[in-house]
Amino acid sequence: MTRAFLQADDLRDLVAEQFGADRRLTALGRLTGGSKKGVYRLGLDDQTTMILYVWAAGENYWPPSQTVPDDPFTDASGAELFAANHAALAAAGVRTPRLLMLDRDGRYLDADLALVEDAGALRLEALMERDPAAAAAPLSALGDAVRRMHTTFSPHYGKLAAIARGEASQTRRTEDIIVDRALGQLDAAATRDVRLADAHDRIAGHVRYLRSAVTAREAYGLVHGELGPDHVLVTAAGEAVMIDFEGLAYFDVEWDHAWLQMRFGDAYPALRPVDLDPRRLELYRYAQVLSLIEGPLRIADTDFPDRQWMLDLAEWNITKALAAV
Repeated sequence: MTRAFLQADDLRDLVAEQFGADRRLTALGRLTGGSKKGVYRLGLDDQTTMILYVWAAGENYWPPSQTVPDDPFTDASGAELFAANHAALAAAGVRTPRLLMLDRDGRYLDADLALVEDAGALRLEALMERDPAAAAAPLSALGDAVRRMHTTFSPHYGKLAAIARGEASQTRRTEDIIVDRALGQLDAAATRDVRLADAHDRIAGHVRYLRSAVTAREAYGLVHGELGPDHVLVTAAGEAVMIDFEGLAYFDVEWDHAWLQMRFGDAYPALRPVDLDPRRLELYRYAQVLSLIEGPLRIADTDFPDRQWMLDLAEWNITKALAAV
């Protein structure tokens, strides 16, 4: 598809209504890294800046996939989820960009919009690589935030907006949702890679073996879904600010910790995790390996601008998946 990103003239009405008719947009930059929504930094003539999120078809690089109603991690994008999740994180005492404006009525563009505080461009990931000592304080603050999330419980799992509407099915056990998801991703990836096709039955058997050791659970914590140091901004004051939280859900906290262990590596212990079920963690860790094969291979079939990065990510995880069987 031909992608037409925002231009300054597209935002004239938004700027006038939100900041005053005498304000002028002097800078507009589309930030890299987003694959489901557009992220733009706006600069005004009074030197203030803010971030605009845009949920529109032209901003979403992911090809359509089946939405599974009781899987909180499918189709986790959109202004409704952003608003509900922003409020839940605020209630849990988690620092996120302050919400300045939410438009789901198409007042300014043919898209849902959220205007939020500009918390800066420095990501915790970059700070950890450049200056580990300076990263220690925001890393510790992030650990505090994650523990507050993971000790905020619900008897129901699912997307927060679906739970609030009474539409979050509780029919399957959470570990079975993840197993079915992982096996579906394996099937899809095996059509793209002969090594996975040859090892399909061994991989599927390993997933089912890991599932067999997991016992039932009836309380769920607040999880981000894919929290890494690239999803945390560090302000000039050293605050850790969580972003990209449309996938927030009530679910097993081991799902977050499988991701945290992978993304934070040697720095993971600094997050001071809550007590975890090691068997559930092992299942979820392997399921995420399969997810990081299928997803990157699927988006690499599109016009995503950094296709090779996605292929390299898939290759890394293919090696990990095969090594386990």
